[in-house]
Amino acid sequence: MSTLTVRKPNLDLSSGFPRHWMGGDVYRTAFMNALSMSFPLGEQMFIDSVRAAPPEAILDPLLRADVKDFVGQEASHRFMHQQFNAELARQGFDYTLEPRMKWKVERIRRLPVQDRLAITCALEHYTAMLADYVLRHPEWLQGAEPRLRTLWSWHAAEELEHKAVAFDVYRAAGGGYWKRAIWYLHVSLAFWLDTNWQTVHNLRRDRAVWRPGTWTSAARAWFGWRGMAWSLMTPGLGYLSPRFHPWRHDNRALLRTWLESNEDSVRAIGRTRA
Repeated sequence: MSTLTVRKPNLDLSSGFPRHWMGGDVYRTAFMNALSMSFPLGEQMFIDSVRAAPPEAILDPLLRADVKDFVGQEASHRFMHQQFNAELARQGFDYTLEPRMKWKVERIRRLPVQDRLAITCALEHYTAMLADYVLRHPEWLQGAEPRLRTLWSWHAAEELEHKAVAFDVYRAAGGGYWKRAIWYLHVSLAFWLDTNWQTVHNLRRDRAVWRPGTWTSAARAWFGWRGMAWSLMTPGLGYLSPRFHPWRHDNRALLRTWLESNEDSVRAIGRTRA
């Protein structure tokens, strides 16, 4: 049986949500919106990458089952963030990087399977680090619109749950250290440039770029007490260790705690038997 469970949150976003849904914080809202805008394309790329692994590389029945449920979880994330992004579009926030990102994804599809998986591993490490931060520091979502707090924490919980799947597929497909390390450095630069560019675009669209409070919030979010910069630094560098594996940092307790506290917020829609 798979170690994963495919779930859907009990959410309806059709009625919309406030423009500054992160408790009125313009910067944090813009940053989280920028992440969400990238998710549908990114998650489809993750799905395509693990599916591209040759069947003879995934002989372990447990890993095969995990891959299937990894796909199910990522598909659910993509669907929910498409709804979220549709509301952003109605509010006038466009994904300005979308044409470029589609071009990049198409280029990645043409790479050898190991390279595609190495890129997926790198991005999955970033989603896992951000997920750990969101669940470990609930104050990050404090004041958020309740449905969206559930959306983001559910997404974070499942990112922790499946954080090793792409990595294990990469190794099963013969992927080695240097390829994943080099791609991680490349992906890190692209990820932060793209995310910050889209965040600034969102702020510009909101006419908030030149407000002092915007950048006070940004400085506090990144470099204040329990800021993201301090929290992401050690695990971010840890990926470059030859001995790295996602579960060397075992944070499943965060996942269990969230699921136990939010069992009415999500529903299981399937598990895979090997």
